[in-house]
Amino acid sequence: MSVPVAPGRWPLLGHTPAMLRRRFRFTSALREHGDVVTLYLGPLKIYFVTSPELTHQVLVTDGPHFRKGIMFDRFKPFLGNGLVSSNGAFHLRQRRLMQPAFHRDHIARYAEIMVRTTENLISSWQPGEVRQIDHDMQAVAGTIVGEALFSTELGGAAIEEARRSIPLVAKQGMVRALSPAFVEKLPIPGNRQFDKAISRMRDIVLELIARHRADDTNHGDLLSMLLAARDTDTGEGMTDQQVFDEIITLLTGGIETSALALAWAFREIARHPDVERRLHAEVDEVLAGRRATADDVPRLVYTRQVINEVLRMYPIWFTMRRTLEEIRLGEVRIPPDSEVIISPHALHFDPRSFADPERFDPDRWAPEHAKDIPKGAFIPFGAGTRQCIGNAFAITEITLVLATVATRWRLVAVPDKPVRIKFTSAAYLNRLPMTAVPRE
Repeated sequence: MSVPVAPGRWPLLGHTPAMLRRRFRFTSALREHGDVVTLYLGPLKIYFVTSPELTHQVLVTDGPHFRKGIMFDRFKPFLGNGLVSSNGAFHLRQRRLMQPAFHRDHIARYAEIMVRTTENLISSWQPGEVRQIDHDMQAVAGTIVGEALFSTELGGAAIEEARRSIPLVAKQGMVRALSPAFVEKLPIPGNRQFDKAISRMRDIVLELIARHRADDTNHGDLLSMLLAARDTDTGEGMTDQQVFDEIITLLTGGIETSALALAWAFREIARHPDVERRLHAEVDEVLAGRRATADDVPRLVYTRQVINEVLRMYPIWFTMRRTLEEIRLGEVRIPPDSEVIISPHALHFDPRSFADPERFDPDRWAPEHAKDIPKGAFIPFGAGTRQCIGNAFAITEITLVLATVATRWRLVAVPDKPVRIKFTSAAYLNRLPMTAVPRE
């Protein structure tokens, strides 16, 4: 069966200019052309999957028949061979080594850090004060992942550098992923910024690893657990390079994913008074004035619905896979070694799966409605064996931060300060000023 080619293809550059100019609008429109659509990034042929059913097949059913795609090859100078970018037996080994660090017992300990960090922030707020909530959530997420990962003073420096470098790397890395290979070799400012950010992060994180190894003490942090992890079959641990790659992966996801989700959550809650009332009522009932703990997370049912809706509306733009052998997707045969794109954003805004997808509606995640959402339609953390290892950490963090803030404060939008979206690898806010109002 022939596969339709997306409109907007340029000579030599393919669909790269259209994707970089129109971003989310371009990829969301591809469903109109079929369940599988052909794109060209420069001369490279790409298969873009638009349906949730075929997405589930790629990520879950036939997941072992795919590996990470060219997008992750372009990010490798930064992410190395960590869980996000590694493949095959090595990926499975690394996941086994890291999985104990995300056991629910450890998540419960991290929950104490999450609540304490949030309490420290909101204790500094003054009634009527205008806060830059996007900055506050970056600070909260950075402190939380920093305390979970590192216990030394130098860890603070690593977090500051991560907050400086990760957004830059995400932006320039996405440009690289969509551009012909020669672009990353050009002496242009974006490439220089990308390379310098990688060099800075490498120096500071490797110094942290060296100090932990020399100290040979279990500091009770994630870095200590990674250094102590041993393969049950061989007894071997991770090299410094492997630990570095995993730390960079955890920093990237731990800061950006949670900070963005929290900022968007506070914005949407403020825009929807009924959502705010219901969330506050639930927090008041469940917590009854006490401090939140990890045990409260499953009890905050409506809060989780709000979070799911935020994750639906503000996911990453796209991810890629590469076929290891011929794969049949619906009526289309995909040759071996072919690149496949999946867009969580396009799937999350597909009206076939989500009625009125532009509307913020936490009730679509009520149990009686959520059961009808197709597999593959909602993938904020991926799916299958490549699902983000830190998804439980992230959900716990977002839930506890929202609940802790809601016990004491309302956040109200500042008039005449419009929030604009900057599209890179995800939807970023240009700013988010909000007024802190004490709850009566």
